[in-house]
Amino acid sequence: MSSPPVVEVDRVTRTFGDVVALDDVSLAVRPGEAVGVLGPNGAGKSTLLSLLAGLRRPDRGTVRLAGGDPREAHVRARLGVTPQATGLPQTLKVGEVVDFVAGHHRDPLPRAEVLERFELADLRGRQCGGLSGGQQRRLAVALAFVGRPDVVLLDEPTTGLDVPARHALWAAVRGFVESGGTLLLTSHYLEEVEALAARVVVVDRGRVLAEGTVEEVRGRTALRRVRFAAPPGALPAPLGAGAEVVADGREGRWELLVPDADAFVRALVTGGVDFRDLEVATASLEEAFLALTGERGAAA
Repeated sequence: MSSPPVVEVDRVTRTFGDVVALDDVSLAVRPGEAVGVLGPNGAGKSTLLSLLAGLRRPDRGTVRLAGGDPREAHVRARLGVTPQATGLPQTLKVGEVVDFVAGHHRDPLPRAEVLERFELADLRGRQCGGLSGGQQRRLAVALAFVGRPDVVLLDEPTTGLDVPARHALWAAVRGFVESGGTLLLTSHYLEEVEALAARVVVVDRGRVLAEGTVEEVRGRTALRRVRFAAPPGALPAPLGAGAEVVADGREGRWELLVPDADAFVRALVTGGVDFRDLEVATASLEEAFLALTGERGAAA
């Protein structure tokens, strides 16, 4: 039998005045799963994580973490959190901050292991106020793992990091999941969700629009990427209707995002377009996300 969920959100609604941040949302995450929550600004992602962290309570519905109420101290002890905005004590050194957090846990990771895992060893003697924004972010994420948590919540974990630092952090987080930890993260980097999460939940305006594996979420939209070789100007205007032109043939290569790939290819043939090297591919997670949330036009 499969293990019971370690994260349970059952028909949760949360409002702030007239704003509905979450509207009848349900979600279950089992031990060892990595789930990414995608959505535009204001979709309800951070509100969801704040409920799971016990910082807020739902207006309706129930939130359970490891079978208990996340507002209870013994339940929160099993949780590691990095919120979107973090404030580190500016005068304390990196090693001192790790020790301070470790002092609140019964069996913390050794300081050296935390610093090594998140590539902070060279910064152990630096004051937090002297760190760059990216270095502070790496430290904030590392602190979520100090207490050997069963579940980690990461809200936009790699904001402000350069590419090498982002990949290093991903490696550390993957190690946590591979050892049996449970991860729930929000991110604007869709590449990050693809790299870390086995399952994706797309939310917008407080509601869940799609849920499944990366491939399943891509499949929720019929959007397809079509590439082919043809001379510039070879594509009649009617064939581009309803499509987004990514490359317009100036270099001899066309690339379009189309809602119906079969119909588009038939139109190419019947329209007498001189094309070759045709490729049809599934939309990326980003393209599916934009289509599901209705933001494609705004992003284009």
